[in-house]
Amino acid sequence: MSALTLQLPPNLKLTDDEFEQLVIFNKELRLELTAEGELIIMSPTGGETGNRNFEIYIDFGVWNRQNNLGKAFDSSTGFKLPNGATRSPDVSWVKMERWDALTAKQKKKFIPLCPDFAVELLSETDELEDTQAKMREYIDNGLLLGWLINPQDKQVEIYRQNQDVEVLQSPSSLSGEDVLPGFVLDLQPIWR
Repeated sequence: MSALTLQLPPNLKLTDDEFEQLVIFNKELRLELTAEGELIIMSPTGGETGNRNFEIYIDFGVWNRQNNLGKAFDSSTGFKLPNGATRSPDVSWVKMERWDALTAKQKKKFIPLCPDFAVELLSETDELEDTQAKMREYIDNGLLLGWLINPQDKQVEIYRQNQDVEVLQSPSSLSGEDVLPGFVLDLQPIWR
């Protein structure tokens, strides 16, 4: 089963507050809103994908605590992108200076910016083309570095500003480059 897209009538555009209320009243669902106003209902992940996400969280969380260069977020965090979409990457990160520039109210709601770094881990229920489109949307909205990790094919697509997508086959690790200085993600637990 893949994500379900619910088409909303063109004259029914959800405001940020209305979408937030919809999310609050449907806590059991993971919801995203496209820039075109489509409501995406994402299915829960299976055990293997949940474990892979957790492995990424561990490595990234340890690096983030040690370096304190920004704020890290899990898949339940919504980002209100400049194009109007509200998206929830599997793992995301915002530089501290951008986070600190937000008001207290903005920090409590869907974060009104695109993350600087994002990971999408392709699960059994995800469509590759949809996830690639989401990664391009992040780049178009200001993402500096993004990884689309496909465990089934042991492949990683690396997205960077103003560059072609780089595709790696079975890499043992990934570098955070200059966006996440010193961060290296060990992919061995992901490929198992």
